Amino acid sequence: MNVILLGPPGAGKGTQAQRLVEKYGIVQLSTGDILRGAVASGSALGKQAKEVMEAGQLMPDDLMIRIISDRIDQPDCANGFILDGFPRTVPQADALDTLLSQKGLRLDHVIELKVDDAALVARIRGRASEESAAGKARADDNAETLKKRLAVYHEQTAPILPYYRRKGVLKAVDGMADIAGVARQIDALVGGGEN
Repeated sequence: MNVILLGPPGAGKGTQAQRLVEKYGIVQLSTGDILRGAVASGSALGKQAKEVMEAGQLMPDDLMIRIISDRIDQPDCANGFILDGFPRTVPQADALDTLLSQKGLRLDHVIELKVDDAALVARIRGRASEESAAGKARADDNAETLKKRLAVYHEQTAPILPYYRRKGVLKAVDGMADIAGVARQIDALVGGGEN
């Protein structure tokens, strides 16, 4: 089962991805982890990625696709994968479709966790207050940072939603439900999708 979870920062994608990993025996592929793994491998692609990262540049789509291609070929992806952090743009989504088609694979589920931005900001404010009171506050875990990340999501990533909707693979769940409620909705969508 090959899945993409979409939604703004703070929507709970990581929590739901981990649950899917445990329940279905698939692998979560975070672009950050994939890139670090490629660099650590010392492969030709890894060396190219390292040069781009050290220069502080964005990873070119073609290089990212080749790195994802190598990662998908690893034995632990045999049961499927959840892509985390990719694709973020329509050209990346299109390149991913081409890549999967060349491998005889497809996306089984593209699931959007629909959330209300204002509620997310309120949620992060509450969490930041609790963590601050407990002495565990993170510098990047605050309402202002979230607002900036939400703006980037709506500008850069949300445009891929219509792309997947047109392909007939996009499904939405109410990401404002509690964790168990979101999990039930996702299970209802993917329950028949085990490969």
